[in-house]
Amino acid sequence: MECPDHGVVVAEVPWARPTSGFTRDFEDQCARLAVHTSKSAVSQLARIAWRTVGGIVDSVGTEARRRVDLLSGLRRIGIDELSYRKGHKYVTVVIDHDTGRLVWMAPDRDPATVRSFFAELGPEQTKELQLVSADGASWIDEAVRACPPHVVLCLDHFHVVQWATKALDEVRRRVWNDLRRRGRLDDAKDLKGARWALWKNPEDLTSRQKTSLAWIAVVNAPLYRAYLLKELFLC
Repeated sequence: MECPDHGVVVAEVPWARPTSGFTRDFEDQCARLAVHTSKSAVSQLARIAWRTVGGIVDSVGTEARRRVDLLSGLRRIGIDELSYRKGHKYVTVVIDHDTGRLVWMAPDRDPATVRSFFAELGPEQTKELQLVSADGASWIDEAVRACPPHVVLCLDHFHVVQWATKALDEVRRRVWNDLRRRGRLDDAKDLKGARWALWKNPEDLTSRQKTSLAWIAVVNAPLYRAYLLKELFLC
């Protein structure tokens, strides 16, 4: 507004944040969209610059962090890493399993980074933790084991499934190579094509895959036993 005494001045209004050129509703909507899609998509939809979307997200996020303590009341958390810039850079992230929210993030992936999270969490709030899930990485385990004894370190389900499936596939490849060495090329070919039958959940198998699994049960007991162990392990 233009004041006769002070010239052009900026007035604080309830429907816009200080120094912003947009209304609160507009910025809040852009921030909500940015949670679920890329900044480029928000830029096209809202008809603003790509960098402006980032500025709005920072502004809305900063205001929200003043109102909400994301580290308060944590009971069950997950610690993992994320790669960016074609996998050459990493950040450590902490997720609240009860709310599904990202509550903490910092560059690098090493014990010192995880320890910095617990330092920010503080000893009193660390005592409130019950479970910490991770992927078995030593740099996470080392820091978590310094927590109070009652805090249980768990392996997350995704990596457990991944490890069990990888172990089964190692058995399959070993059996496949053995069949080739013994000159049973037709059986080796059939076994190679049965890979997805071994990997998929039993309820998702097609008729052809069920037939392949039944064939493995008859002609290759060691591989079928590995398959059953995988299924029992994931139950």
